[in-house]
Amino acid sequence: MTELPLTAPGVYSMSATDYHADPVAGGSLTSTGARKLLPPSCPRKFKYGRRTDSNAFDVGRAAHTLVLGIGDPIKVIAGDGADPNAWATKTTKAEVAKARTDGYTPLKPNDAATVEAMAAALREDEHAAPLLERREGNPEQTLVWRDTETGVWCRAMIDWLPEAWPGQPLRVVDYKTTGSAEPGSISGSVGSFGYEQQAAWYLDGIRALDLDGGIEPQFTFIFQEKEEPYLVTVVTLDEQALAAGRIRNRKARDIYRRCVDTDTWPGYTTGPIEVSLPAWKAREFDTAWHAGAYDIDPQHSEDVA
Repeated sequence: MTELPLTAPGVYSMSATDYHADPVAGGSLTSTGARKLLPPSCPRKFKYGRRTDSNAFDVGRAAHTLVLGIGDPIKVIAGDGADPNAWATKTTKAEVAKARTDGYTPLKPNDAATVEAMAAALREDEHAAPLLERREGNPEQTLVWRDTETGVWCRAMIDWLPEAWPGQPLRVVDYKTTGSAEPGSISGSVGSFGYEQQAAWYLDGIRALDLDGGIEPQFTFIFQEKEEPYLVTVVTLDEQALAAGRIRNRKARDIYRRCVDTDTWPGYTTGPIEVSLPAWKAREFDTAWHAGAYDIDPQHSEDVA
């Protein structure tokens, strides 16, 4: 087992619990944390942020466990009421809460069947399955490095860190479950969740630790739907997206350094502000106004007078 806290850069194996508790002496920043420091979030939300454990994330965590072969063990819990897929009674809810406390991912029977089917579908996908071959890498590896510009310690847990092959780029894989793996929807998810920052963050960590063998590494997402037929899409981000991610990450590290140094964690604003209509609303109003939509009926005005 890795001895904690960590005081040196490197690649480490540890549990997700230790990783999320921040294993680095003095504290470190993750890609998720970097995204929380920037709009539409803010440093104060980052400071008081907590890891969420809820039913909404159980399927995703359990899928990670089956697909990667590592992670919190799964515990299937059937409700003791009329519906085995409903956690409605106090007894069942207590059992679910205890499972979480004991380090399990609790699943309802129907969700357990879904996760099994997702893992099977992924193993059959000709593009995704080769990226997760056990013989060519290790799951859930933690990278720890120090940013040379700000001095901020950074960390990342990579779903799958492949072995480096001479003359070939290192390809890092991240597996995500989603409502839609349709390309347009994935583009929307990248924008909404800041996945361009995650990709840039992990690639920078690989370079910082000299894991790339001097060849530009690649970051690949595997998106899989959570409903039949559990479609899979393998995605890489273009250079424009990665460049934007690096710029945002750089800003986040600078904010983090200043907040830590001053122990000041600002909210959205530093005082009262003036807010304009959103651009789409302003355009909508302007178009309607010029079209006469807000003109007053002259006859009606004379009657009132």
